[in-house]
Amino acid sequence: MSHVTDCNDCDHSDKSKEFKLVQINGTWTRQGEDCGDSGRLSSARIFESSTANGLCWTVVSPIVFTYKIVQCENLLDPTNDTLLFGHVDNCKELKGHGKTIKRFIVIDETVHEVYGDKITAYLKARNVTYKMLPLPTTEENKSMQLVMKILEEVHKFGIDRRSEPILAIGGGVCLDIVGLAASLYRRRTPYIRVPTTLLAYIDASVGAKNGVNFANCKNKLGGYIPPAAAFLDRSFLATVPRRHISNGLAEMLKMALMKHRGLFEILETKGPDLLESKFQTQGETETANWAQAASESTRIAIETMLEELAPNLWEDDLDRLVDFGHLISPELEMKVLPALLHGEAVNIDMSLMVYVARERGLLSPAETSRVIRCMQGLELPVWHGDCSLQLVRKALGERLRHSGGLVRMPLPTALGQAEIFNDTSDDTVCLAFQKWCEDLGAEHLPE
Repeated sequence: MSHVTDCNDCDHSDKSKEFKLVQINGTWTRQGEDCGDSGRLSSARIFESSTANGLCWTVVSPIVFTYKIVQCENLLDPTNDTLLFGHVDNCKELKGHGKTIKRFIVIDETVHEVYGDKITAYLKARNVTYKMLPLPTTEENKSMQLVMKILEEVHKFGIDRRSEPILAIGGGVCLDIVGLAASLYRRRTPYIRVPTTLLAYIDASVGAKNGVNFANCKNKLGGYIPPAAAFLDRSFLATVPRRHISNGLAEMLKMALMKHRGLFEILETKGPDLLESKFQTQGETETANWAQAASESTRIAIETMLEELAPNLWEDDLDRLVDFGHLISPELEMKVLPALLHGEAVNIDMSLMVYVARERGLLSPAETSRVIRCMQGLELPVWHGDCSLQLVRKALGERLRHSGGLVRMPLPTALGQAEIFNDTSDDTVCLAFQKWCEDLGAEHLPE
């Protein structure tokens, strides 16, 4: 005979007993509401209730993560402490311990070719015991095999999981892979992100997510463990290929369309200059008219991203404006890999969704054209032949399956404003797709 427990029996309602947790002389004990003031009080609670089959305990244990995102200059200058101590509040105390500094560094192999000698010189000048592991961190290699490679090398090198954070230096793929490896090693080892691409600078470095591709699906394996810190130095962007600057501008445009008209107008008017200058504002370009735009655009992009991520770090709420451009793009990106960069696939998705917004009457034809012109000015693709209606329908179907039965479609309702919609019909999507292809299809693309 089976025993069925009422799913409502085990709760922490009025009929349950609440216990606080207090630590005295190294031992934790549960105590009632009148536990007094002695000892160390935890923010966790245990609720005890009776069921037909015995007792049920409900644990409520708030988890708080604190991490820093630090804009800095001259990160690799040996006189700059940031790379070694910028993640802690009291670096003077840490420096005064006299302990040998150890760091394990994972670096994208292309970045290593450009900056490896400079990083080595920094570490040697600071008397750091280190291991630098260059890896081919591309989307095609974003797998558990690479994670295991990192873990094997970390284990050989040996680190203190509390005081010796792993450094990840590279683009978004590198930061994602290292984040996952660090979260697995000793169940959570601190790590630091140093983004070297624009996309990583404003997107991958500021959130908590990490992951790898699996079963031909993008980021199918992963978790939500933020870094101890992210150090953002725009000088790395000076050596990034132009296409990768454009790639990063797509994520910046995403935040502009969703939340900030002023950022959209910066990209609309200064975007080509930012692309040309690669966001550099030092030396000869210091007085150039795009210097302020470079500082403002990166600041606004990060601030608006954090506004959306910080209250929902573990994505408990599936209604996320930052998913704009990420409904269709994962399916498209994996299908044509490695033909499209991540931001390029995102922009093609956003381009189609702008047409969906227009079909719904949320954007005017003039606003739609303005957005598309801005995308083209940023040298981003606005259409792709492999983004078929069949692929769009499949991607939206996957979205329904994995988002609680709702499509949760972020759409712009004006330039710099957006809402989440769950009532976009298939007919609307089809009409929007048809007009999108008519306006921007292959025959309209520049040769």
